[in-house]
Amino acid sequence: MLLSIDSLKELGAFSGAPVEREITWKQGDKELTATVYVRPLSYSSAVSDLMAINGKVDGIAGRIAASIVTADGKPVFTAGDITGEADPDRGQLDGNLTVALLGAIAEVNNMGKTPSSAN
Repeated sequence: MLLSIDSLKELGAFSGAPVEREITWKQGDKELTATVYVRPLSYSSAVSDLMAINGKVDGIAGRIAASIVTADGKPVFTAGDITGEADPDRGQLDGNLTVALLGAIAEVNNMGKTPSSAN
């Protein structure tokens, strides 16, 4: 194969459009539900992962910030929004919401799951 944009498009080597998911989490006594858009792992998540390795960003916050986007693909959060550094008065993102977002990211990217074999 000759590496080109066209050959990579045929192979599905680009992350494509964000994927819509519904998440649910508990906040206090309330169960909340929201629609989120998850960008499949891409260049943005690779950059965030490298920044985490170099200690420039929290790895989990960076993964969420790179993956949770609007329907148009624009980031919803910065890593600082998640860690609380962007606004110390607001504080960190709720733990249960954090876990729900990570679950949606894992689901979209099939993390931890092996494809079932064709029978």
